Amino acid sequence: MTTAPHFGSEHDGDHPDRDDEWAALRAKHLRPADERSPSSARGVHHQALICSDVEQTIDFYQGLLEFPLTELFQNRDYEGSTHFFFDIGNGNALAFFDFPGLGLGEYAEVLGGHHHLAISVPPDNWERLRGKLVAAGVETFVVGGSSIYFAGPDGERLELINDPLGEMYGMTVL
Repeated sequence: MTTAPHFGSEHDGDHPDRDDEWAALRAKHLRPADERSPSSARGVHHQALICSDVEQTIDFYQGLLEFPLTELFQNRDYEGSTHFFFDIGNGNALAFFDFPGLGLGEYAEVLGGHHHLAISVPPDNWERLRGKLVAAGVETFVVGGSSIYFAGPDGERLELINDPLGEMYGMTVL
């Protein structure tokens, strides 16, 4: 197991004790499940990311992570750009665009920006995919025996988590 530097285990910056603040936010905003109104949404249709190389992205997501490619066509918003989709289970899709000739820069973490995408996989798949990532030379960082953090081919931050959907670290989150 290696440590991916952009997920490192060491803290940086100021890390104050915020337990009281979180308790106040929970008390003010969090309602018991039977008192919550239903969501106005049906679910995530797709998460769209940008890639530099369509074939490299297909090899990584379909070949290494075993997410089947489901469709590929021209992006309606940018002529010559590819829009393609992978099945990540339960009717959810991970989509990519390439933007040839646009001259996009590397990933930068900014407020309001994408931090990472966490995808739930069953424990047996988690172990197998972890082995495939390591064998492929992908830097990984394992947290708590349930999360594998790593970067995709263009530096996109990813997590494979073996907790069931709606649960995290033994807590119900949905």
